Amino acid sequence: AILVSGSVGDHGTAIMLAREQFGLKGDIQSDAASVLPLCQALFDLPGLRFMRDPTRGGLATVLHEIHQSTALGIRVKQTQIPVRDPVTSVCEILGYDPMYLACEGRVVAVVDPAESQQALERWRQLPQGKEAQVIGHLDSKTARVVLETEIGGERMLEELEDDPLPRIC
Repeated sequence: AILVSGSVGDHGTAIMLAREQFGLKGDIQSDAASVLPLCQALFDLPGLRFMRDPTRGGLATVLHEIHQSTALGIRVKQTQIPVRDPVTSVCEILGYDPMYLACEGRVVAVVDPAESQQALERWRQLPQGKEAQVIGHLDSKTARVVLETEIGGERMLEELEDDPLPRIC
């Protein structure tokens, strides 16, 4: 099972708004926080296979890293990926995809499906893990990273070639 510890795209969107390049204002806070508590919560889970922060290139880039290192496909459900409404709105206006935006205080983990609920429970006990979700799974029948859309379609998540925002740190 593939898990994410909280909403995605917050940091990248907060940075876009802070730069005030687009004439937009909003109350979107960066998710910048230590990921150490999230990592420590899962260290002793026997079924833990992978953990990574989705800072550079966001969630989609981490999914591609998992795909490349395992040679397995990945299927994630859009309805399970936590994205805050203000982030969705800003991304729709500016043409960005929150799947590719930086997250500074989040963790993506791969765990044995039998232990996914235990992993969620551990994360949800932490302030930065309250919105943790199982978002998908590894799939030997798929050769790509696939997003199952809200309306039941499928979209290939392409590998990011350039960071959508200039580096800030």
